Amino acid sequence: MPNAIRRIRRAGLRLGLQGDWYMYLLAAGIGLLMGVVATLFLAPLRAIESAETALDPTWIWLLVLVGPAFGGLLVGLVRRGINAPYIGPGVTTVIYAVLRSRGRIRTRVGIQKWICSTLTIGSGGSAGAEGPIVTIGAVLGSTVGRALGVNSQNGTTLLGCGAAAGIAAVFNAPIAGVLFVMEILLRDFSLRTFTPIVIAAVVASASIQGILHDAAIFELSGDFIVQEGNFQMLFMPAYILLGLACGIIGAVFIRGLDISSRALGAIPVPDWTRPAIGGVLLAVLGLLSLLILGPELPAFYGNGYPEITHLLSPGAYEVGEAAAGERMLIVTLLALLCFKLVGTCLTIGSGGAGGMFAPSLMMGALIGAALGLGLEWVGLLEHGTPARFALVGMAAMVASVTHAPLTGILIVYELTRHYQIILPLMLAAVVATIVARWLCRDSIYSARLREAGIRIGTTGEMTILSRLTVHDLLLDEATTVRLKDPASSLVALAEDQSADDFVVVDGDGEYCGMVTNQDLKAALVFREAIPLLQVSELHRTDLPSVAPDETLDVVLEKFSRADVDALPVLTGPNGRQVSGVVTRTRLMKRYQKALDQTSA
Repeated sequence: MPNAIRRIRRAGLRLGLQGDWYMYLLAAGIGLLMGVVATLFLAPLRAIESAETALDPTWIWLLVLVGPAFGGLLVGLVRRGINAPYIGPGVTTVIYAVLRSRGRIRTRVGIQKWICSTLTIGSGGSAGAEGPIVTIGAVLGSTVGRALGVNSQNGTTLLGCGAAAGIAAVFNAPIAGVLFVMEILLRDFSLRTFTPIVIAAVVASASIQGILHDAAIFELSGDFIVQEGNFQMLFMPAYILLGLACGIIGAVFIRGLDISSRALGAIPVPDWTRPAIGGVLLAVLGLLSLLILGPELPAFYGNGYPEITHLLSPGAYEVGEAAAGERMLIVTLLALLCFKLVGTCLTIGSGGAGGMFAPSLMMGALIGAALGLGLEWVGLLEHGTPARFALVGMAAMVASVTHAPLTGILIVYELTRHYQIILPLMLAAVVATIVARWLCRDSIYSARLREAGIRIGTTGEMTILSRLTVHDLLLDEATTVRLKDPASSLVALAEDQSADDFVVVDGDGEYCGMVTNQDLKAALVFREAIPLLQVSELHRTDLPSVAPDETLDVVLEKFSRADVDALPVLTGPNGRQVSGVVTRTRLMKRYQKALDQTSA
C-alpha cells in the first residue's frame, strides 16, 4: 500500500496540485465516512432512548434493577472476546497513541469500543457517546493512514481528522471538534495539521446533517433565547460563582473516578466481571433514586441528554409563586447531581465503556440550574434565568474536567449559535478551569496517563523549552584537559573520575574543543597507540557550544544536530571561558520538572 500513496501523489503533480493536497482529499474522505459511521453509531442509542419513554412502571423497575448489571456482563464478555489494549477511557487511549504509538491504534480497539459503549449506554450505564465516537474516528483515521503507508506525522494528522470528525458529527459542532483535537489530543496548532482537521470536521458535520436533518444529539428549545434575554453585567458575579462551583465539582468528579477505579480494580475477581459489579452498584443507586425521586426511569441513567434538553427549556422552571416548590426543585436538582456523579464513577470506574462529555454536560447543567434558582429564591437576582445558567454551567463543567476551556466554550456556543452567550461562557469556563487545576493537577484524561508514566503539560514541548534558558539548569563541572596533554591522561581521568566527556582548553584556559566518550572509545580500539598520541590529535572542533542565555529549545536542537551527550557552556568577554557543561540528561530532567509545574 505505500505505493498507493506515491501513485496518488504523482497523479496530483501531473494535474498541477502541489504540497500536501492528498492529505486534504484523505481528510474529506474521512469526514464523509465519519458522518455515516456516527449515524450508525447513534441509531441504536436513539432507538433505545425512544423505547424507554414508552415503558410502563413494571418494565421501568426491571430495567433499573437488572439493565446495568446485564449490560455490564455483556461488556465484560465482549472485552474478553475482543482483546484490545486498554490504557483508560477512550480519549485517554487516543492520547496515549499520539504520544507513544506514533498515532497508531489497532482496528480492534474501535470495534470493541463501539460494541461496549452501545451496550453500556443502552443498558443504563451513566456515560456518553462522544468519547467512543472520538475513539472510533481516531481508529478510522489511523487505519486509513496505515493502509496508505503514510509517514508517522501524517498518520497522526489523519488520526486527528477522524477524532475531530467524530466530535463534529455527534455535536454538530465542527469548530469544537477542531479545537478539541488541537487542544487535548494533538497539542499541535501548525497550519499543516490544522487544515486537514478543519476539512474533516466540516465535511463530517455537513454529511450527518444531510443524513439526519437535525442536531445529532440534542438541541435547544425554541423559546430559550426569546425568554432568557441578553447578557447583563449584573449577572457577572453569579457567573463567577458558577465557575467556582463547577471547578470544585469537576475536581471532585476527577478524584471520585480515580478512587472508584482503584477500589473496584482491587476486588479479587476476574477483570471481565468488573463492569457487571459496577452495574449492580449502579442498580442500587437507581433503586434509591426510585424511592426518593419517584417511579420514573432515573435521569442519570444513560447519556442524560433528555434531561439536559429539559433543563435548557425555560418552561421547566415554572413552579408558580410557592417558595416551597422552588426549594423542592433545587433539592431535586442537587440530588440528581449527586446521583449522576456517583453513577458515572461507578460505570466508568468499573470498566464500562463511554465518554465523559455527556456526564460533564449534565452535571454542569444541574449545577447551573440549581444556582440560578437558588439566587432567585434568596432574592440576590430578580430573575435568576436558570436555563441560561444551566447552559453556561455545561461549558464550565466540561472545561473543569478536561482542563480545556476553549473546547468547553465552543461546544456549548455551537449549540446556540448566539453570540450574546459567549461572554458568560468564557468567564465561567476560565474560572472553572483555574479552580479545577488548582484543586487537581490532572484532567479526567491525564490522570490515567500519569499512572502509565506519561506527563503532559498544558502547552507544547518546544513552547515550554523556549521559556527556559541554560540559567535554569544545574550545570555539571567540566573535566578539562589541555591540547598538549598526552592522550593517556584521558584514560586516567576516565578511570579515576568516571569522566565521560572532556573539554579541551589551550594554555590560557580558553575553549578549543571536546573529546567525547565515543571519540575515546574509538581510540581505545588501538590501545597500544594511546601513549604516542596527544589530546590535540583526538579533540573535535565541530561541536556547537552553548551560551548561558540561550533557550533550551535551541540547546535541544544543538544536541540533536551534534548527537552527543554533553555540550560546553562558554562565558567571558570573548565567549571562550568554560563555566561548565550541560548534559542531555539534565536538560530532560528540567523539562520533566517544567511539565509537572505546568500541570500542577
